[in-house]
Amino acid sequence: VVVGQGRGDAGPYSLAAGPDGALWLTELNADRIGRVTVDGSVTEFPIGLTGAYPSALVAGPDDALWFTLNQANAVGRLTVAGETTIHPLPTEAAAPVGITAGPDGALWFVEIAAGQVGRVTVDGAVTEFPLPDRACRPHAIAAATDRLWLTEWGAGRLAAITPDGRVEEHELPGPPNPEPHGLTVGPDGAVHAALEIGAIARWAAP
Repeated sequence: VVVGQGRGDAGPYSLAAGPDGALWLTELNADRIGRVTVDGSVTEFPIGLTGAYPSALVAGPDDALWFTLNQANAVGRLTVAGETTIHPLPTEAAAPVGITAGPDGALWFVEIAAGQVGRVTVDGAVTEFPLPDRACRPHAIAAATDRLWLTEWGAGRLAAITPDGRVEEHELPGPPNPEPHGLTVGPDGAVHAALEIGAIARWAAP
């Protein structure tokens, strides 16, 4: 079943379950956040910026939707009623992509162009943590019990960061730079990452 108006130019990208029982998505090319009910009803919310490139999206602990604005150098917050707040990032041209709800009650995201991990509290306070390799191009981020895991797309590594900013990096086996992109933490605590070379990597922390 296909829902929506069939606009081919919106560029739907990230999809997440919302706190209201609906599904929410980013529209890369349209500067909108979409909401889809389980029976297929679609509502769209303009974010109030042009060319912002809304990318990854996640439900936050405050019952709002949080999303990265890759070309606006910001993180956005949208309530289920449609009220948008934009939080600019301290680093210029950081190009945030992945975002997740962290184990500490904040939202965590990665800055692909700056080689940093960012943290934003639900009241909008932003902190940035530079990675050891600023050219590693972090792409996706996922939360575990006591840390967050991220892919270093440009370096062929996985990295973990604790809520206080300590970073560990782990080389992936196999051919040079397998280009890890999306990742998730499984029910057993192992990290699974999708590799552009056409494979899935599983990392079990010792």
